[in-house]
Amino acid sequence: MVSLPASLARAVRQLPDPAILRVLVKSAAATMAVFAALGIAVYFLLEIAMAATGWTAVQGATVLLTLVAIMIIGWLLFRIVALAVIQFFAEDIIHAVEIRYYPKAAQKARTLTFRESLSGGLRSALRALGVNLLFLPLALILLFTGIGTVALFWAVNAWLLGLDLQELAWARHRNSRDDAAPIGGGTRFLLGGAIAALLSIPFVNLLAPVIGAAAATHLVQSGQRRETDNA
Repeated sequence: MVSLPASLARAVRQLPDPAILRVLVKSAAATMAVFAALGIAVYFLLEIAMAATGWTAVQGATVLLTLVAIMIIGWLLFRIVALAVIQFFAEDIIHAVEIRYYPKAAQKARTLTFRESLSGGLRSALRALGVNLLFLPLALILLFTGIGTVALFWAVNAWLLGLDLQELAWARHRNSRDDAAPIGGGTRFLLGGAIAALLSIPFVNLLAPVIGAAAATHLVQSGQRRETDNA
């Protein structure tokens, strides 16, 4: 069985793989494009709001407020956007890992449709947004502790990310949505926690979804092999 640390190490070592690099460039560009579009939308909305209040004479105020807004939006939504984007490129990552380490599994895997990728991305984004909003009141209460809010959001997103990454790696191999993935709950949570930590580091956060998808693939395939050997 491949352990979680070994899965993460293999994922990092495979980053220079041309197939992985292509996905990394495309996913990073798509993620940045989403935030650029948000920035443009925020800019024009602020211009309209400031014109309505007579603040248009303040030079550079719209640009400054836009930058501040995008920083806040980026901090709140980067994880959601990055994981939603990676849904559309995950198959290339998973295929590259399986071809290198699990060629038999790669031959048996099915190709996901665009509709499945889209629904998976939307489901992931809505679940992340809903759960984070649900825990927001508790996070605000914990602000006085200094670290409580950070710890809470880390735990919540570790759970969410674990589910998302497991889904990415397992969807190509399950026979139905009811089939349980061969990853233990504890391992899944720790995988999500590791990727949640990476997502909090600037620039590294662009690599985190790719590393997470690759590591989840190792865990799923290792789990499948163990189940087959025990059968």
